[in-house]
Amino acid sequence: MKTVDILLATYNGEQFITEQIESILNQTYKNFRLLISDDCSTDNTRQIISEYVKKDKRIIVYTQKENIGVVQNFEFLMKKVENEYFMFSDQDDIWKPEKIEKTLNKIEETGAMLVYSDLEVVDSDLNITYESYWKLKGIYQKIKKYNSFESLYLNNFVTGCTVIARKELIEKALPLPKTSKYVLHDYWISLIASQNGKIEYIEEALIKYRQHKNNKVGSKKRSDTINSFKEMRDLFIDVKKQHFNVFIANENCFKDEEIRKLNRKSLEYFERLEKTKFINLKGWGLFFKLYKYEEFNYKMQNFLILNIPCITAMLFKIKKMISK
Repeated sequence: MKTVDILLATYNGEQFITEQIESILNQTYKNFRLLISDDCSTDNTRQIISEYVKKDKRIIVYTQKENIGVVQNFEFLMKKVENEYFMFSDQDDIWKPEKIEKTLNKIEETGAMLVYSDLEVVDSDLNITYESYWKLKGIYQKIKKYNSFESLYLNNFVTGCTVIARKELIEKALPLPKTSKYVLHDYWISLIASQNGKIEYIEEALIKYRQHKNNKVGSKKRSDTINSFKEMRDLFIDVKKQHFNVFIANENCFKDEEIRKLNRKSLEYFERLEKTKFINLKGWGLFFKLYKYEEFNYKMQNFLILNIPCITAMLFKIKKMISK
């Protein structure tokens, strides 16, 4: 029976950490190690974890001497992986009982480099708000139709806490990029996995994905709260600039020289858009190449916002006036 290493990064998680650990310990698949790294919590997280260490020898705890942040905390844990497969865990979710068993079976049956699943979105009290995170985020059809490096290249659709991956992926993915809040460990791991093998998915929610006020990353988008067209457009451009800056800084991780060239051309394109006030007439072909795998409405919305801001700004104002 294969042993799976589960990587749980914690920081001030006392409110929900007990429920999460319990959900892992109550899995139908029992052969795992739970590796926990606490990032200098100032609440009772460490005390809660220490009680579990006394009860279950499968739990191994590390304590950081200074706060290193979530990405570096997961990187630290990835370096501790000893077994063939590893999984990521957040501190505030609930794993459904067959999560390990089903994802492990899928990765072994398919020979995939990485497997991920859908999530059930719940509130703080575990009341279901959305049965499918994929459908909530509008990525269900994209996953079903493409599920490839090319479709991951522009936008991530793999949620880290659902992932099981092969240990060999760690050497290819480390060090994790740490310069952008938009290219996090789950996106990077998935992107590298999709270049080095196939990625597979399970069309089932295997996690209760808890959303609450202290979430670092969750189901809400920052653009949902923006009231200014300029602020929204600046955000769209900044996200992609950071995105491609990370790719260029880590271009040795991209096997194909054509992709490396595309990274540089794409950064130049978004830097040009940053200076565009009225209309941009250059690089439309590049835009549609980058957004090829996106849904039509999303693609055209982004095209107008990025390339024809003078018209889209007026439409934005009209929409805001009507909605009041």
